Amino acid sequence: MGKKVTKNLFFLKKRTFFVLFLPKTWCNPNIFCNFAGQMELSLLIRNRLMSLSRPRVMAIINFSPDSFYTSCDVSHESDLLSHVEETLRSGADILDLGACSTRPNSTPVDTATEWQLLSRGLDMIRHHWHDVPISVDTFRAEIAERAIAHGADIINDVSGAKADPNMWDLVARHHVPYVLTHAQPTAEPVMVEVLHFLQQYMDQLHRRGVADVIIDPGFGFGKTVEQNYALLNQLEVLQTLCAPVLVGVSRKSMLYKPLQATPDEVLAATIAANTLALERGAHILRVHDVAAAHQAIQIHQLTNPCP
Repeated sequence: MGKKVTKNLFFLKKRTFFVLFLPKTWCNPNIFCNFAGQMELSLLIRNRLMSLSRPRVMAIINFSPDSFYTSCDVSHESDLLSHVEETLRSGADILDLGACSTRPNSTPVDTATEWQLLSRGLDMIRHHWHDVPISVDTFRAEIAERAIAHGADIINDVSGAKADPNMWDLVARHHVPYVLTHAQPTAEPVMVEVLHFLQQYMDQLHRRGVADVIIDPGFGFGKTVEQNYALLNQLEVLQTLCAPVLVGVSRKSMLYKPLQATPDEVLAATIAANTLALERGAHILRVHDVAAAHQAIQIHQLTNPCP
């Protein structure tokens, strides 16, 4: 573990830590760290601060027919709008729109197809809901720039900008929050690898002028089932980076493979994993099943009330 990481961790006992000596380049201006080392975080979205003093639900809305679980048909406007309305009513705080599947072994659609699917759905949603925060799941800077022009607020780049070197400058120029994902083959020990990656690239993003960086440890991307669970078990370590932590485990293979099940059969497992993530400091849950995640957060808040 590098010197920066080592001196930022002081373990008192299992799953108890304080944040020490945080470099300025890591610190989001929308963060306040109190004397107990607890972080009060927020995101600047549409010129307003979204507090993360309580965990938030990011609802997955896929327009790609190649998605591993569910997708929305943008050719039927009434069906899409009904789905979004129910999603928001169920407790979604952010909508995450995607039109290019990133499931393992999938073949990405071309840029024109991705934009054709994404733009229709994005425009429909933004026309009816002017203020709802919208994230766009894309690894292409061209798509991200168009999406921002059409009302997107957050860029969720599963590649960690490795797919398109223009992505970071684009995000910095438009001053939108950016989801930095660890999505590469992972060495052991897994948390050391993930922490080093996120620390290194957060620093670079802040130097580029990106103020709001959301970190995603990348469950299911470049990791074995065992590595995914080791990462989940040590998730609280990521709080040393003083940034919002996004967790996306919803119905993934790390859940259904050990249970010898299918994505359709692991709602309960998803809720269990999300609850563990909440206990370890997750700020945003990226999910297919909004109502279940919202209820998990509500119960978690009853045992961990905001000060």
